[in-house]
Amino acid sequence: MAGLPLYVQSRLHMRSASVWSAIAYERTRGGAPAQQAASRAIDELAAVDTHALVESDRREYNDAAIRVGASRWAAEPLLAAGRGLHIITAAGRPGETCIKLLDGKHSEKAPLAQRCTYGAVWTSSARANADSTALALAVQPMTSWRELWLFHVVGKQWVIDVLPPANDDPQLGYIEFAGWVPGDGLILVAREARVNGRFVHRFAIMDMVSLATTREADQPSSLSQFYRYQDAAWRSQTVSLRD
Repeated sequence: MAGLPLYVQSRLHMRSASVWSAIAYERTRGGAPAQQAASRAIDELAAVDTHALVESDRREYNDAAIRVGASRWAAEPLLAAGRGLHIITAAGRPGETCIKLLDGKHSEKAPLAQRCTYGAVWTSSARANADSTALALAVQPMTSWRELWLFHVVGKQWVIDVLPPANDDPQLGYIEFAGWVPGDGLILVAREARVNGRFVHRFAIMDMVSLATTREADQPSSLSQFYRYQDAAWRSQTVSLRD
């Protein structure tokens, strides 16, 4: 890229970020190592000089960021399952992964909850709350679309709710866990999506029972609970907090 104008270099970095994120997803689906590809996608996105972008490049930059955000968990190392509330995976039908929710009293043979998917299950993303009444998990069914699966207790039963990045046009978007609000049954989420041509980038506080958004804003600092309870690991890993 030596000698190229900065805006051209940035365009190449954006394109590379999109391609490497897709490669990371496809490698994961094929059972091949994907950490290097996902890390390359993140690095390419970080190399974009946003000050050199012309206005017409902003759409491509945001779309590249969404693609990288959807596959970014491939860059994280696998974590050993904890002793408390946690998930394990097992092979289902050809191409299918089954997720089982366990704790210290429930084994693989009698899980608290179970669901199967043909998507990529990012086991390193699993985060349980302090009361062991909820667990958030990233599941990616398509190259540029990542959902948030919420395992939680409603009444006396465990249920699994799938939270999509958007309700329409399931092609480009991701939603991710960003923290728990202690004792209030609330979860913090970040989402980015391209919906009917419009770019959506929001940080929200959601009620886990109704799944309704109680408050949302375009910056975490605009929401006192979000700013206070945001997960430190999420903040250090997410691409949603870029300039």
